[in-house]
Amino acid sequence: MKTSARNQFAGVVKSIFTDGMYSQVVLSLQSGHELSAVISSESCAELSLQEGAAAVALVKSTNIIIATDLEHIRLSARNQLKGIIAHVERGAVNSIVTLDLGNGLHINAGVTMQSTEQLDLHPGQYATAVFRADSVILGVLA
Repeated sequence: MKTSARNQFAGVVKSIFTDGMYSQVVLSLQSGHELSAVISSESCAELSLQEGAAAVALVKSTNIIIATDLEHIRLSARNQLKGIIAHVERGAVNSIVTLDLGNGLHINAGVTMQSTEQLDLHPGQYATAVFRADSVILGVLA
């Protein structure tokens, strides 16, 4: 599968909680990480998602926030993946920050240059990739 999303994660559905029009799907990745997605219950049924089913999570890099120093802060975003910055590719307006989450997993975030400089983002720095569950698109092989 080819998409424009920089972040594509293959995994297995760990759990599904459906409440009316929406379903929260937790995907277990081979690396041991978990991602939460909120999709419509209709989409959940159309994709035939069930526990143990294979699925792919797509997250656009521009939907990811890179945060530092979150030790004493609680956030409502379901997905908070901690890691170490592996690379910062600086552009004219935005940079792409690659966060090494361990176990062979990397995630890319599009960050404005202003934020890159204000946070002094650089390789070796500890950071957290934060994104909402409704920013995750789930897919299955047809």
